[in-house]
Amino acid sequence: MEYMTESTDRSPGHMYFQPPGTWIQCALESRELLALCLKKIKAPLSKVRLVDAGFVWTEPHSKRLKVKLTIQKEVMNGAILQQVFVVDYVVQSQMCGDCHRVEAKDFWKAVIQVRQKTLHKKTFYYLEQLILKYGMHQNTLRIKEIHDGLDFYYSSKQHAQKMVEFLQCTVPCRYKASQRLISQDIHSNTYNYKSTFSVEIVPVCKDNVVCLSPKLAQSLGNMNQICVCIRVTSAIHLIDPNTLQVADIDGSTFWSHPFNSLCHPKQLEEFIVMECSTVRDIKRAAGAGMISKKHALGEVWVQKTSEMNTDKQYFCRTHLGHLLNPGDLVLGFDLANCNLNDEHVNKMNSDRVPDVVLIKKSYDRTKRQRRRNWKLKELARERENMDTDDERQYQDFLEDLEEDEAIRKNVNIYRDSTIPVESDTDDEGAPRISLAEMLEDLHISQDATGEEGASMMT
Repeated sequence: MEYMTESTDRSPGHMYFQPPGTWIQCALESRELLALCLKKIKAPLSKVRLVDAGFVWTEPHSKRLKVKLTIQKEVMNGAILQQVFVVDYVVQSQMCGDCHRVEAKDFWKAVIQVRQKTLHKKTFYYLEQLILKYGMHQNTLRIKEIHDGLDFYYSSKQHAQKMVEFLQCTVPCRYKASQRLISQDIHSNTYNYKSTFSVEIVPVCKDNVVCLSPKLAQSLGNMNQICVCIRVTSAIHLIDPNTLQVADIDGSTFWSHPFNSLCHPKQLEEFIVMECSTVRDIKRAAGAGMISKKHALGEVWVQKTSEMNTDKQYFCRTHLGHLLNPGDLVLGFDLANCNLNDEHVNKMNSDRVPDVVLIKKSYDRTKRQRRRNWKLKELARERENMDTDDERQYQDFLEDLEEDEAIRKNVNIYRDSTIPVESDTDDEGAPRISLAEMLEDLHISQDATGEEGASMMT
């Protein structure tokens, strides 16, 4: 009786062990499996002539294989003796070495530490959706979430390098690589290393107000130094709220001329629009860059909702002229009464720093959550030290998806069948995602009747 080992690998089909260290995939009663069975009895067959071989049917879950052999051998005076017999094989389940390491959870050879020095996780939420869309999480042993980033653990350095290349293509970042010697064999000259990749994402998120250095602002088409970040994808997309001039800054440019956010996200204040007028003729300076066609320049008088009992109002220019009307609520930063600790702002003339920078129009969040008929998938990861502010930040990201089509097209959005379908806009005119942009959340483990479906074979 011969013994064979079968892998419990999660890939479709059966994996069989072929000494000394190879695993091959074979279907039941296939030619490949028959050849593997015959190799197990290669020594006895070397003394006879094999005429025919074939499988005898066995129940698929019996862990037994039966092979019917027909052999011949010359005995004496040219006489040939032919015999037919059946060889029984017992299949034993066993994990391959790679599966053992995956199930151990603590074994890893490479780790990627992704960090971003910001107080908001919008960029991480966007990065999570890109990882899910392109399946870049499939080779990870585990994913661990900490307060300022994510850690990805891998069983091989090659998988980690592939992930680092993906991060460089999707978000502006830089990385450093290091390795630590774990063990070595001086006789065979082999070494065992653990590699660490430290990835740092630019410390700028969507809706941040930034101040560029004079040299960088001049190189971007003489735009103003005070700008608003409208999105972060593979580059930082900025807009000048005074002129609607836009510019894209990649990772290498940012690290050459770094800048930071001027205000904390919690410093956003609510204003009410008192007057609003659209600026039709925009004066462009010599060498000015590209102008945004998706925004309209507006001149606005606003007042804080917390100061309605006073007559103090603020005047500013904004890139939200196409959205605002008198009486609307809008979120913005009050730079006039804010302590700005930035080297570039301190060197600017005070008359070039606006009193208020408006960021986005404000809608009723409770009503938007109740009417949201879509959902996103999340990475399976370990969480620790979860902040109570994370849920609010996640809701901010969902609202950004509804308001920005450029970000939305890179994300897989799934229909939530528990919420009824309504019109694309609510009573307040808050933007919503259309049904045509949503995907059905298909579960492969269920068939059309709702019961558990059969496993898919390739």
